[in-house]
Amino acid sequence: MTQRILIVDDEESILTLLQYNLDQAGFETVTAEDGKTAYDLAADDSFDLIVLDLMLPEMDGLEVCKSLRQLKVSTPILMLTAKDDEFDKVLGLELGADDYLTKPFSPREVVARVRAILRRSAVPKQDKKEEPETSKVILGDVHIYPENYEIFLHDEPLELTPKEFELLLYLTNHPGRVLTRDQLLNAVWNYEFVGDTRIVDVHISHLREKIEPNTKKPVYIKTVRGLGYKLEMPLRHE
Repeated sequence: MTQRILIVDDEESILTLLQYNLDQAGFETVTAEDGKTAYDLAADDSFDLIVLDLMLPEMDGLEVCKSLRQLKVSTPILMLTAKDDEFDKVLGLELGADDYLTKPFSPREVVARVRAILRRSAVPKQDKKEEPETSKVILGDVHIYPENYEIFLHDEPLELTPKEFELLLYLTNHPGRVLTRDQLLNAVWNYEFVGDTRIVDVHISHLREKIEPNTKKPVYIKTVRGLGYKLEMPLRHE
């Protein structure tokens, strides 16, 4: 089945360039030139990925991303920004974007990023038949169901983005082991992120906000200063 991608940019030349290259790569594409139209199109959760420009009329990319996540739309988002500004990048990730690219970029790089994101977001579905013995992972009060792509805290369902879920699952598969940010980038994002490890820190922060009783004194995901992170809580598999 052909994967559907929503491309959102208010610059016609960039929109045409992205659509042409993604179409040539075998994807089905739909375009939008403003944030409001993009939000309306994406709200039904019928796309496999959204390529979303930061600077848009009507609603900017950050607001679109935030609104979609509030609506529980978990479609992966690749955010585009013309600003080489750490604040914009990190804020986009904090609001639920899965990845970002800074303009100017090459069409080949966009296609590579899109494929990498789609590959990673599809992993839980692929793993269902590969690991039937791991039906439940218990991390304190957190219960993870890898096969169903579900997670519960105190029996209440938690909403995680695909990257957050993959990151947590990777940590649970390596309990007690110190994992560097570069290791986590390569394992979860499945490609070199040009050494920019801030994306790992942002997603770790998101996970802590959702599963830790006290984010200032994390019980599950520990920071190993100068090295990376490790999952310290004993695990059980059922």
